Amino acid sequence: MSEKISSLPVCHDRRIPARDICVLRDVIDRWAVEKPDDVYVVFENGEKWSFKDVRDKTVKLAAGLQNTGVKQGDHVAVWLPNGSEALLTFFAINYIGAVFVPFNTAYLGTILEHVIENSDAEIIIIHENLVSRLNGIRTHNINTVVVVGEGTSPDHFETKNFADLRHDTRELRPLDRPINPWDTQSIIYTSGTTGPSKGVLSSYLHMYSNAGPESWPFVKPEDRFLINMPMFHIGGMGVCFAMLVRGGSIAMMENFSTDGFWPFVKKTQCTVIFLLGIMVAFLTKKAPSEDDKNHHVRTAFVVPLSDSASAFNERYGVDVYTIFNMTEISSPIVSSANPENRGTCGKVRPGVQVRLVDKYDCEVPVGGVGEMIVRTDRPWAMNHGYQKNPKASFEAWRNGWFHTGDAFRCDEEGNFFFIDRVNDSIRRRGENISSFEVEAELLSHPDIQEAAAIGVKSEFSEEEVLAVIAPVAGRSIDPEEIIHYLSDRMPYFMIPRYIRQMSTLPKTPTAKVQKASLREEGLTEDAWDREQAGIKIKRIRI
Repeated sequence: MSEKISSLPVCHDRRIPARDICVLRDVIDRWAVEKPDDVYVVFENGEKWSFKDVRDKTVKLAAGLQNTGVKQGDHVAVWLPNGSEALLTFFAINYIGAVFVPFNTAYLGTILEHVIENSDAEIIIIHENLVSRLNGIRTHNINTVVVVGEGTSPDHFETKNFADLRHDTRELRPLDRPINPWDTQSIIYTSGTTGPSKGVLSSYLHMYSNAGPESWPFVKPEDRFLINMPMFHIGGMGVCFAMLVRGGSIAMMENFSTDGFWPFVKKTQCTVIFLLGIMVAFLTKKAPSEDDKNHHVRTAFVVPLSDSASAFNERYGVDVYTIFNMTEISSPIVSSANPENRGTCGKVRPGVQVRLVDKYDCEVPVGGVGEMIVRTDRPWAMNHGYQKNPKASFEAWRNGWFHTGDAFRCDEEGNFFFIDRVNDSIRRRGENISSFEVEAELLSHPDIQEAAAIGVKSEFSEEEVLAVIAPVAGRSIDPEEIIHYLSDRMPYFMIPRYIRQMSTLPKTPTAKVQKASLREEGLTEDAWDREQAGIKIKRIRI
């Protein structure tokens, strides 16, 4: 081992676990000694890595990164789909005390420019199929591109090959200092609502608290957790971390598919799965089979808890749990198995304090609707701000509580029910969408004078995007042309399904668009529907 493993506490505060409990480097070293031959990960192609394999591979790539110039504390951008390269890159970056900064593989254009600038990364590890998206945009501090696969990057970058780095034979250099539980582990980008996407600063202790043994006690070390959420999402990377600290295992698939889901789960002997509400709807609408209960799964997380959850429980024989969580927090609301209260998110878990408040942070009465604000008993158990965004950090953490921006109701038994978003975020099929960013792209079109993006109820789960637009005087707008225009400028999941045209948008006395009135009107009969028009948006991540 590169350093002696120690179970001694980091400090005298008993709320802070030892490094080999919560810091990735020390946890990897610990399991490589205690259970070297136990399997940690099974990939889609059948490849398996034991804990010893994980450490050996991680150390080699970590040395390669060091020899490329990555130092402890540096931010490393990662732009990869799920797979062995993404997992290994995540581990190697954290192993040398650098910060893992993943990007959504659907990003392009101005949104990509923003996250590159905000990240402060000088190196990006990128899949070969994504390299071309760097052309024609500002890449700010990036000077080195590590390509996974074949090909090179644009001429003004130094290009490295990932395969060379992962097989580096040089000695791993020691750390400048031990990695502490409160050190920044990752920056994950989550959609902004009053501005561009924000980078959430998370510590190792935040990741440990997010889905660790105290937050999800019903997930055990003997479990194998399916990873079907992307590694640039807390539901992907966070669960990989959660099973690592337990000494459990994961099975990783690149993308969810209705037809491929159960065959993969059965083949890899998963015991815990995570499903978005829309995934549950897809799986329960499949034709029943006599093999529906022929699997090893015992626990399913369903978020949000849809009307299909009870049918899923009965049909597949799986205990269903639900939670309320965000990238910024650490599962403050968790349900018991198979909750009977329709629409609940669960109750407050131990170690967390939750309040529902009005706009002045005054608590609302039981049964009233208020914004959920959260704090934890343990230091560093939630985010410690937003990357290069002190204003947003201050606003979110005002009065010593983290403000979620989500409105809830709580009944007399302590069950929490999600009501709506206080902010302008839209959630479509598991993706958080910034209305600000959708509107910015709409307004870049020469024929659009005003634009508002709102969420409207989907027939499946969560929301669809409705764009309400007004044309420039004397011009007309072709909705189909707008869709084609946006397809080259924004990720597929952000492209509106509905377009409604008005001569002018309703406004407040201070000339702000009255989104509240547009939401009240919802999906009107004059809204154009691209799906009814037969326009299909290709689902492109890579």
